[in-house]
Amino acid sequence: MKLSREIKTGIIVIGGILLFILGFSYLKSTPLFDNSKIFYAVYQNVGGLQSGTQVSINGFSVGKVNDIQFKDNTGYLIVTFSVSSDFEFSKNSRAELYDTGIIGGKGIQIKPVFDEGPMAESGDTLLTNTRPGLTELVQQKLTPLQLKVEGAVSNADSLLMNVNDVLDDNTKKNLRESIQGLTSVVNSFQKSAITLNELLDSNKTHIDSSLSNINTLTSNFAKLSDSLAANNLSSTIRNLESTIKNLDALLGKMEKGEGTLGKLMNNEELYNNLTKASKELDLLLQDFRLNPKRYVNVSVFGRKQIEYTRPQNDPALINQE
Repeated sequence: MKLSREIKTGIIVIGGILLFILGFSYLKSTPLFDNSKIFYAVYQNVGGLQSGTQVSINGFSVGKVNDIQFKDNTGYLIVTFSVSSDFEFSKNSRAELYDTGIIGGKGIQIKPVFDEGPMAESGDTLLTNTRPGLTELVQQKLTPLQLKVEGAVSNADSLLMNVNDVLDDNTKKNLRESIQGLTSVVNSFQKSAITLNELLDSNKTHIDSSLSNINTLTSNFAKLSDSLAANNLSSTIRNLESTIKNLDALLGKMEKGEGTLGKLMNNEELYNNLTKASKELDLLLQDFRLNPKRYVNVSVFGRKQIEYTRPQNDPALINQE
């Protein structure tokens, strides 16, 4: 069958159109006959995410990013991506934006949720979140440290300025003199230590002898202690304690006025009577010494006894008055 020129031209044009469509789809990484599900995700900042980036679930590549556009005048970006897998997950699942490597690059991974909610269908907009990358984490950790270092440097600078203000020429001179004096003191201590070592070396024999004597004295004290323990020192001490207790009880009774000694010590009337009797006895002896004739009158031949006449300066009379 011979085809006309027009038919051949039509076939060539249709084939070119098909080839163009297939090539354009290939360049956009979008298969012409694709039954993948299309999802949307809204981010404030995509961090350099590009079309054609892989989309994964649990580390397994299930799709790719198709398009990135501004959502509205707020600056938010809407990302269109496809998922070719038949894996089912809930509509409450999240599309997480994360770093694909240390150097850079962003990717999307779906955090599937399996709950009682409806399953995600093509055309749904998933919840989103952004996981900070290594650079962001380092910046978050280093920013407080940087502030602390800057504050420490500022404080150190202020401290050095204050030290410079305090350490004027006179203070520096006094500080140098103090250091020199301290050096002299250390040298003196070194000389004293050397002298003490020499003294100890020269008297080592005497020191050893003294220590031996002290050791002997200690041994003798130990023996004396053993001897006292063997001679019932504890029994003697107990008897002494008993005697002291009895004496304390006796003194207590005397203080309370119990017993003869207690009555003598605490009876004021008896004390006054004894004092009065002592005075009268003293007067009697004094009168006997001054006037013996009053008490002794012996007549051998029966002579009449002379009557007693009280002298005018009688000491007893004077004392009674």
